[in-house]
Amino acid sequence: MRSTGKPSSRIIGVVLAAFLLLGGAALRAQEPDPDSELRTLLASTWDDLMRLDPEWATEVGYPDYQTEWRDRSPEGATALRALMEAALVDLRTIERDGLEPGNRIHYDVFEDFATTLLAAPLTERVSVLSSYGYTSITQMDGVHHSVSRTLRSMPRRTVADYEAIVARVRGVGATIHGAMESLRTDLRAGVALPAVAFTAVPQQVTDLAPDEALSSPLMVAFTEIPESIDETDRRRLLAAAESAYREHLRPAFTELEAFLRDDYGPATRETIGLSDVPGGPGWYAQKVRTFTTTDMTPRQIHELGLAEVARIRAAMEEVIEDSGFEGTFQDFTHFLQTDPRFYYQTAEELLAGYRDISKRADPELVPLFGILPRMPYGVKAIPDFSAPTSTTAYYNSGAHASGRPAWFYANTYNLPARPKWEMEALSLHEAVPGHHLQISIAQELSDMPEFRRHVPYNAFVEGWGLYAETLGYDMGFYQDPYSRYGQLSYQMWRAVRLVVDTGMHSFGWTRQQAIDFFAENSGKAEHDIAVEIDRYIVWPGQALGYMVGKLKIEELRRRAEDRLGDDFDIRVFHDRVLENGAVPLSVLERHIDAWLESAAG
Repeated sequence: MRSTGKPSSRIIGVVLAAFLLLGGAALRAQEPDPDSELRTLLASTWDDLMRLDPEWATEVGYPDYQTEWRDRSPEGATALRALMEAALVDLRTIERDGLEPGNRIHYDVFEDFATTLLAAPLTERVSVLSSYGYTSITQMDGVHHSVSRTLRSMPRRTVADYEAIVARVRGVGATIHGAMESLRTDLRAGVALPAVAFTAVPQQVTDLAPDEALSSPLMVAFTEIPESIDETDRRRLLAAAESAYREHLRPAFTELEAFLRDDYGPATRETIGLSDVPGGPGWYAQKVRTFTTTDMTPRQIHELGLAEVARIRAAMEEVIEDSGFEGTFQDFTHFLQTDPRFYYQTAEELLAGYRDISKRADPELVPLFGILPRMPYGVKAIPDFSAPTSTTAYYNSGAHASGRPAWFYANTYNLPARPKWEMEALSLHEAVPGHHLQISIAQELSDMPEFRRHVPYNAFVEGWGLYAETLGYDMGFYQDPYSRYGQLSYQMWRAVRLVVDTGMHSFGWTRQQAIDFFAENSGKAEHDIAVEIDRYIVWPGQALGYMVGKLKIEELRRRAEDRLGDDFDIRVFHDRVLENGAVPLSVLERHIDAWLESAAG
């Protein structure tokens, strides 16, 4: 057919359709994608948080900033707030209702995290990222503890790893000086630690920095250089470490100790409650909200604590009666605290006991959980320098990225205060199915923004740990009345916290009044009770999250059992609770309700 030189109508139609199709695709490409926007914001903010808190970066295995320290000065706190203010503004430009369901949870958690941090007073120099209190130093945490924890957590496999440790030892003065600057600012604002909780701190600093570098707990990495590093590099690294310690770290710690002894110590206060510092009542109410992720008031928390103490006390009395013991509650407590059969004679025996419990717990997880973590964990002693003022045990998470395993730290100081009958409950709380299981699962969740893998939500994390203690009955633990009493004693411990924490920080309780209430209602040793009370004094509100979180998880379990009936599967319930990592309790409740709606429908 001969061409006329004009395009046919069919060709015109095809071209027009293609143009419209490509044009539509281009327009769609220009439309905002809220899911991508949120993921980009979370990733960039996480990178910025790692830059501002290099010690947190080391803890989670983030690859950069391994030679740097957090800026603990007031300027460092201001920079963190500025970052979160900007991130919150950007977050609220994203259309939440347009997000996929999983990303809505990320949105809600990040919004809560940012608003919580920004609600804290500017005088709260420590960030919620790694905060143990309301000042830059306490007997439990602060710059000296953080330096120790960070240097212990750094990778130690290659020459480059050890060069990074040397660089950090060399640069520690900046973070020490920043902490001192913040402490001076706090004092000018009328914010000081109570004297009773401060007493041990200067000696802790001194003990970390003795004359000889390799005698310092901070330098243990250089007493354990692996044989895979050749002798020439070993000698070079050791010489560099000793020089950095002598010229930088020890002088900085000596300066800090002198400041604490001569300047800060005389300014400490005789009162103990946060309500006694400027703006304290509102500050404490804010910390209650932060650590419980609820809107409960201090008064409501206090009343809840009194009710839980009464309930658990009745259960403890039943165990005493079932044991055949003849005597009062106080008589039974004295018996448990003094009979030699309940105590190990050496630290090695105590640690072996914890390891045995952990080994027995591991295989019992299968009937209770569909998802289990890959991260290994071990048991070791709390470092000597902090053991006298440390609680009975704690957990440090591992990091896949740096190859660091997780550790369950047990206190081997003062063995007569470490009874066998409390060890099962404590192991289940700190290791499995408690903190190690929950935190490691969170770290291993696929397609989870890094921020979400590591964000600390006290009520969820500690509530899960306390709930995990109760699973011991399903796992074959608590077979004798003494270990059952120990489990109830640990529940009582957390219920007492609700009363004494609010009592001291909101209702004018004295330290002795708190100690007496604790002693009247638990089997804890006198030393442990004093250490715990001093912990609550310097860390207002944190101890409230345990029982509040546990009660919420139990409430949601009962709701699921009632709703699903014979279809209820404990493994599925636990997986649903843990599958989003740590979240505010309100987010957890919405998630479980949505699952139940779907499962029941």
